[in-house]
Amino acid sequence: MSFVPVHSFAHSVRPVSGKSPRFSGSEDEKPVKIFASPKSWIDTSAVDQLKKNAELPGVLKAVGLPDLHPGRGIPIGAAFACEDTIYPHLIGNDIGCGMALTQTHLKRGKLKLDKLEKKLAGLESPWPGDIKAWVQEHQLPEENPVNDALGTIGGGNHFAELQEVQDILDPASFEQLGLAKDKIFMLIHSGSREFGDTIFRRHTVKNPQAGLAPQSAAGQAYLEEHDQAVQWAKANRGLIAHRFLEQVGTDGETVSDNCHNSIEQVTSSQHDKPLWIHRKGAGAANQGPFMIAGSRGTLSYLVEPTGDGEENLFSLAHGAGRKWKRGDGKKKLGMRFSPDQLKRTELGGRVICEDKQLLYDEAPQAYKDSARVVQDLVDAGLAKIIASFKPVLTYKKRREED
Repeated sequence: MSFVPVHSFAHSVRPVSGKSPRFSGSEDEKPVKIFASPKSWIDTSAVDQLKKNAELPGVLKAVGLPDLHPGRGIPIGAAFACEDTIYPHLIGNDIGCGMALTQTHLKRGKLKLDKLEKKLAGLESPWPGDIKAWVQEHQLPEENPVNDALGTIGGGNHFAELQEVQDILDPASFEQLGLAKDKIFMLIHSGSREFGDTIFRRHTVKNPQAGLAPQSAAGQAYLEEHDQAVQWAKANRGLIAHRFLEQVGTDGETVSDNCHNSIEQVTSSQHDKPLWIHRKGAGAANQGPFMIAGSRGTLSYLVEPTGDGEENLFSLAHGAGRKWKRGDGKKKLGMRFSPDQLKRTELGGRVICEDKQLLYDEAPQAYKDSARVVQDLVDAGLAKIIASFKPVLTYKKRREED
């Protein structure tokens, strides 16, 4: 299957090689759009993955966002639309992963970071509190064997981060959301842990790229379990925030919680039937304002989706997007920065991470420029910036107990 010419892209693409891809094909073939300006760094292998998965039977359209980067066969920062087929592998194993923003009761300028660094611990270990009560409060399956993992961050690019407001670009929207510039905020990035992985493996073990009819027994079973994992991941982020703020000695209120690994049925004015939107590392742009995360050394952005959502499949970027493969950080930075140096950022933030490999893999240098990613969305008419946020203290991982 070939693709529409490059001029039908929302923006042209500048891959790693510096050469823009050229697609040939007729007008009735599947459109593939990448919302990225020539200033954005897009890996050609991510573009290839986007094109390849757009060829799956039943896929009507594929969209790449400016944080697009290669994944394990599926590009991250992408969305796919189908009418009568769902593909579990397009969502991946961390079903329900997302970003939750909380406005805390802490005042900026009042944080004692030396004390906080010593006090914060245990977010990678089981919560000693009443898990059963949390499960019941959030209407989760009580017999789920992974419930003990609720309230844990996980590895990779997941984190819990205190932030402060850098700039307010839309004061009216900022005020309407009930936000205050003098408050400290918390951004949580985590997902469904082993729960989502178990669901993913169960539905892909026989045929990893098999499509399911939504109304079939297999399709209904996946969708039901998917929804449970999405709810579990949201409850997980809530408990992480609760644990973190409890250790800090304060409380807060959730501003937004946006999932970026999911499938959702939406009504489209361009199609007779509802569409199944598969998101892999793409924020839902039909659920109000949400955070697009930077790296621990760059700004994050609270944005409000704009436009009708049709061209971008009701999806936006979810973060800065990786520039380096995991495992390359130590090779590229090991001779330039010590672990202690990486625990202090150029923006004055601090990092709690006692896993050296993870510290290097998740260094800010391993990621694209979050400002560029967000500006591409603004220039494409897909989002407006409400405010930017600066990281103050990022929690990744304490040393594992022997």
